[in-house]
Amino acid sequence: MRTILTAGAILTLAVLPIFAPWLQFVLTLAIAKGLAALGVAVLLRGGLISIGHAMFFAASAYSVAFLARAGVNDFGVLLVLAVLTAALVGAVAGSFLVRYRAIFFAMLNLAVSMVFYALCAKLYGVTGGTDGMPIPIPGIFGIAMAEPVFKSVLFYLSLMLMVLVGFAVQRYLNSPLGHALSAVHTNEIRLEYLGIPVWAVLLVAYVISAALAGLGGAIGGFAIGRVVPDLAFWTASGHLVLIAVLGGIGGVPGAFLGALFLELLHSVAASVTDAWNLIVGMALIIAIMFMPQGLYGLFSRKEASSL
Repeated sequence: MRTILTAGAILTLAVLPIFAPWLQFVLTLAIAKGLAALGVAVLLRGGLISIGHAMFFAASAYSVAFLARAGVNDFGVLLVLAVLTAALVGAVAGSFLVRYRAIFFAMLNLAVSMVFYALCAKLYGVTGGTDGMPIPIPGIFGIAMAEPVFKSVLFYLSLMLMVLVGFAVQRYLNSPLGHALSAVHTNEIRLEYLGIPVWAVLLVAYVISAALAGLGGAIGGFAIGRVVPDLAFWTASGHLVLIAVLGGIGGVPGAFLGALFLELLHSVAASVTDAWNLIVGMALIIAIMFMPQGLYGLFSRKEASSL
């Protein structure tokens, strides 16, 4: 039943832009943020809240811009290198940060990300400062494309990556390493007594979460066509945490459900009134109050009740 529902949801997303072309950009951005929020959700499985994951989102987008400036013009190469850049930054930062827990972990992530934001905003000669850097349209398998065609291809490639990455992350969470991550949250001391290195378990999770945020950042950069320091600001990190919590961390689809809900709600509310923040805020309060396990928890309960 769950497989049928998932396949139906993916098929619906694939055909929506055909009937409503304006949804193509919204859905692409939602997938990008969903991937980044999935990285946050992975850490939440271990009881760690990162209020700084937008740093990896922005670092990946900036790496795409720098590589494009250096002459790299292949979409696949840019995407892979951007994800590797985010993973490398995650490995360096995570080797220090995963030693901390609770509020200390959250605040240190925030501090590191704000240092990164300040560097991006102040190094005008390197990053373009607050004006940011353009991301040109790359070729795909050596084929140059016009912008409308590229954006359509980007959407369907993003959709495919969402499915493949979601499946891979689900396998990771169901693996012994993923179960060890959950055990860190429930009983870290017992895990240490069993001889399992908690630091290594958390570092692997942190690098994976950074790579996921990097993948989302690269897709978001291609979709927007420009990278600016605000992508690394603390509000962007808070937005990713909100998406993860709203969608629910009970399953991989939760991050994407939360991202789709927020992006669609924002787009519709902004087209109706200038007070769209009020509408979005009220909807979030209602969702959080009546769905403590997130949107994925709501669908899981309906599925369980139908069995």
